Amino acid sequence: MGFSCGIIGLPNVGKSTLFNALTNQQVAASNYPFCTVDPNHGIVPLEDLRVEIIQKIVGSARAVPTTLEFVDIAGLVKGASKGEGLGNQFLSNIQQVDALAHVVRCFEDANVAHIAAGLDPLRDIMIVNTELILKDIEILEKRIQSIKRMAKSGDKNARAEVDTLELLMAGLNEERMLCQMTLEEEASALIKPFGLLTGKPVLYIANVDEDHVQDNPDTEKLRGLAQEQRAGFLQISSKAQAEITQLDPEDQELFLKELGLSETGLQKLVRAGYELLDLITFFTANENETHAWTVRRNTNVQKAAGRIHSDFEEGFIRAEVIKISELEQYASEHTLREHGLIAVHGRDYIVEDGDLIYYRFRS
Repeated sequence: MGFSCGIIGLPNVGKSTLFNALTNQQVAASNYPFCTVDPNHGIVPLEDLRVEIIQKIVGSARAVPTTLEFVDIAGLVKGASKGEGLGNQFLSNIQQVDALAHVVRCFEDANVAHIAAGLDPLRDIMIVNTELILKDIEILEKRIQSIKRMAKSGDKNARAEVDTLELLMAGLNEERMLCQMTLEEEASALIKPFGLLTGKPVLYIANVDEDHVQDNPDTEKLRGLAQEQRAGFLQISSKAQAEITQLDPEDQELFLKELGLSETGLQKLVRAGYELLDLITFFTANENETHAWTVRRNTNVQKAAGRIHSDFEEGFIRAEVIKISELEQYASEHTLREHGLIAVHGRDYIVEDGDLIYYRFRS
């Protein structure tokens, strides 16, 4: 698995259209609110030419790319936490995702109803973010009530947890998202299992019409907000991308050129997601398969082994590392060994994007 992404936003902002474009599925996408009721799940293999290069040179029987999972939930409205619209019960479906893709309407279309009067991307964002904050407050309140009983009995760890959670609650009540707060490492570790939504990295997606895929004045404020919140930003036309996915590869390329684009929405989103989460890809290969794996940047080689199997991490002895550029140049592992280009590293080696790694471990 590469990473997982929850798709959120108001109703009728293009969430389901974007989901269809990204996953090549055909879930309902209509011009009335609350068309999406049950969460939609889609797992997409990520294109990476390096997988094919390694497979060909090593002679693997198959290639296993890394993947991206999308979860599309019902649109949120003001008062969802109090049962307005479809309520906020669907938020529990995205508590375990790695990041949130917040789709924001930046297009005018008289045929597509808007949940609020007029086009105002920043207002729409505040509506959704407020509901995320209220959901996190609900989660923390339950935890605080539970742990307070232990704190009253004299449990020092419980008392410390209550103090930390109440401090976070104060920030949320001031309408600050967790990702905007400066959290100590201990506090971050404490709340990680709770799946709090406002602490997740956010990628704001400005959904524009086909005539403004590169330039839209409504997106500039959104871009500024993303910078202010240290969030990601992506400008895309869900409608155009959905149309592109229905074309043959050659026609897709022509359509993209007509729109002045060099890559699909999925490719742009993946790149933005990897940058937002600071992710890289490394590879393993043998005669059976070439496999792509995703880890956070600055992960040491022993920790990265845990992505493959816990036995690799626990029994780690050493790693033999090949750089993809040198593998392409010599197109032979035997030649690389002859030139001394297969480096041997211990557990502290930091994995780099594109590394082909052979693990040696005690079974």
